[in-house]
Amino acid sequence: MDAQSAKPNAPSPELLEKIFRTAYKIRVFETEGIKLYRQGLVRGYFHPYLGQEGIATGVCAALREGDYIASTHRGHGHCIAWGADIGRMVAELLQKESGYCKGYGGSMHIADITKGNLGANGIVGAGTPLGVGAALANQIKGSDAVTVTFTTDGGSNNGTFLESLNLAAIWNLNFILVIENNGYAVSTRIEDSTRDTDLYKRGLAIGVESHQIDGNDPLAIYHLTEQAAATCRAGKGPVLIEAKTFRHMGHHVNDPGKYMPEDRLAYYKARDPVDRARDALIQMSGVAAVEIAAIEAEIQGEYEEAVDFAKSSREVTVAEFHDFVAQY
Repeated sequence: MDAQSAKPNAPSPELLEKIFRTAYKIRVFETEGIKLYRQGLVRGYFHPYLGQEGIATGVCAALREGDYIASTHRGHGHCIAWGADIGRMVAELLQKESGYCKGYGGSMHIADITKGNLGANGIVGAGTPLGVGAALANQIKGSDAVTVTFTTDGGSNNGTFLESLNLAAIWNLNFILVIENNGYAVSTRIEDSTRDTDLYKRGLAIGVESHQIDGNDPLAIYHLTEQAAATCRAGKGPVLIEAKTFRHMGHHVNDPGKYMPEDRLAYYKARDPVDRARDALIQMSGVAAVEIAAIEAEIQGEYEEAVDFAKSSREVTVAEFHDFVAQY
């Protein structure tokens, strides 16, 4: 089912501003985070969410307190859209004690169970069964909470993708599975890993309500997710959403992305989700350019404070790390 034909009610100015703020905050975090990586301050890999900001922004804006999310290795945007403190996020990247996981997890493992963030995950596709497990737990408890798992086109070829979604369907779970289809599993084209590249059809095959949507349109994603969450809370879940997008660079910061066609990259950059969120705020709410500049400056300042906080935080010692691991 193509979700592009939906005609939702006009969004409020508050929602439009929230969506722009979130998308822009993700863009700043990723752009400036790359600089920290280049300075040698970030250890391990760094997978930027640049170009995909509209998906996390739209999905998370449609959820409510008490819901859950499960993320991927490219998870910074999901965490920020879910309301994570960017100071603690930067601290985690810099392996500081004040980070979400005391610096032990790093870029690919930021989590906050207390807020329903089941965590980013370095194992491709691993968030899908975790999300289904959380949805089942909520059903057993009698909660109408919705769990969203973000996965990838590469993750959709993992066996647990179909197994988990099938279980969610059998049990009518409040579960939304969002495929962020950016066209590549690292550098392997989607065309080289599956015959039918319309991944939403996999849900249709097992009786799951399934949609394909423009992943660079945060407002459309918001409205579709809002509908999907209502479907789940009515006991008619799960719902599958395939969001078509394209990342702005290689798989990680050291991948030059030379395999990405320049014309396709230009096509998606012309449909940049942050620009579209900004344009929607201006055109639909009448916000002036000076107000936009003030919002952007505020977010930039917030990020700079986050970096100062992280840099001034204490780094856990090797001995403390060994003691921590010994407990488990």
